[in-house]
Amino acid sequence: MPWRPALIALDADDTLWHNEPLFRMTQARFDALLAPWADAPTVAAELAAVERRNLSTYGYGAKGFTLSMIETALVLSGRQVGADVLAEILEAGRELMRHPMEPLPGVADALERLAALAPLLLITKGDLFHQESKLAASGLGRWFSGVEVVSEKDADTYRRAFGRHGVPAARALMAGNSVRSDVLPPLALGAWGVLIPYPLVWSHEAAEVPHGHPRFRECASLDALADWLQCLPPEPAAAASPSLSPSLSLSLSPAPSSSHPEA
Repeated sequence: MPWRPALIALDADDTLWHNEPLFRMTQARFDALLAPWADAPTVAAELAAVERRNLSTYGYGAKGFTLSMIETALVLSGRQVGADVLAEILEAGRELMRHPMEPLPGVADALERLAALAPLLLITKGDLFHQESKLAASGLGRWFSGVEVVSEKDADTYRRAFGRHGVPAARALMAGNSVRSDVLPPLALGAWGVLIPYPLVWSHEAAEVPHGHPRFRECASLDALADWLQCLPPEPAAAASPSLSPSLSLSLSPAPSSSHPEA
């Protein structure tokens, strides 16, 4: 990268705030509810299979996850699960949706630094209502010039998102915790892909890290990303960054035919 990017795109879940631990706590509660019919590994395997099958219908997010838990309970119990257990599953899903948002340490300061370098664009997949609610609760929305809630993160999704904000892929950077969703598709477009590791990774988001790719970087945090970008020279005046007006976009990119929740 000869100079700083014209657009910095960021993931939300497990990049700006904690997310995966909440799903794991909910799944542990679900395992306990289904203990009369199956052990925890069996419950986990069946739930994962049901989630993959349902992604093309429900998409990513807590609502789809809750519906998949209900379906899994019916399957593993031979449809013998009682209304009281189903009510507990629904309550677990509601609590997942209502859980207080906890931004990662230092994120607010890092966003302020990054926003001083280039316009920030939030690109997140999942349920529109839930993602909007989490962004509002986090108090981080003021740093973003645009928000894209998408049904899947693939190369076409990024091409459209960058295009809507007037930036070619070669001048854009995407950073997040998922190699599969936040790094590989932008790299395929010719953008920069930056991995911000998070201790827990949903198995669906796991992929081989593209070490050695000339446009890949790994930064320990968003603050470390800002450190790196500040070392790069600004763009020449003739190629100044576009001015992005605040926006919220719902991108209806196709969901995968098979494949947790938000990322």
